Amino acid sequence: MSQNFEQSIVFGNDSSMVRHRVLRNTYWLLALSMVPTIFGAWAGVAMNFSLFPERPYISLIVFMAIAFGFMFAIEKTKESGLGVALLLGFTFFMGLMLSRLISHTLGYSNGASLIMTAFGGTASILVVMASIATTSKRDFSGLGKWLFVGLLVIVVASVANIFFQVPALHLTISAVAIGIFSAYILYDVQQIINGGETNYISATLRIYLDVYNIFVNLLSLLGLTSGNKD
Repeated sequence: MSQNFEQSIVFGNDSSMVRHRVLRNTYWLLALSMVPTIFGAWAGVAMNFSLFPERPYISLIVFMAIAFGFMFAIEKTKESGLGVALLLGFTFFMGLMLSRLISHTLGYSNGASLIMTAFGGTASILVVMASIATTSKRDFSGLGKWLFVGLLVIVVASVANIFFQVPALHLTISAVAIGIFSAYILYDVQQIINGGETNYISATLRIYLDVYNIFVNLLSLLGLTSGNKD
């Protein structure tokens, strides 16, 4: 019995060490992924990059095809260094796609301030939600299915608003999206802590998408409510 008890302690300690290593590597890779994102956004602003600006539905289809292609390839190669390279390539692409919103925001006289506010707000949300997920004894795994339903609603509403261009709907979508992706950080970080996610590349991809979407929607919301044209 004593030997079995000691083995269980060793196994538990090993499991805990693996989870902490995955979490640590995830945070490091997440920080690294911001570099190509920023570079991609800068390059996109400099080149005035845009996918089919006159045909938003075609732009959406192309964007989704490329993004899901990247995500599929990352998941297929997540056990190798190629997975890291593809993830960084994906974050560069996402930076390019962010450049149109950045350019639009810089058109405001207080655009740079809005971008810094959105960045600070996003970083604060990440720190708070990750800290809650790490320290709370509450199980957030039940959020998964509800968050997915909410995500589907946001996607449908966003696609519809591409054609209808209703400002009030845009504001509502952005506000709800910030709440949903903030909750997704709770869910995704706790998946690592509880051993539900053991690959740091997959974990980084998920949390990166959470952070990216919070930033995009927060910046969009700030532009609509606080952008100064003067």
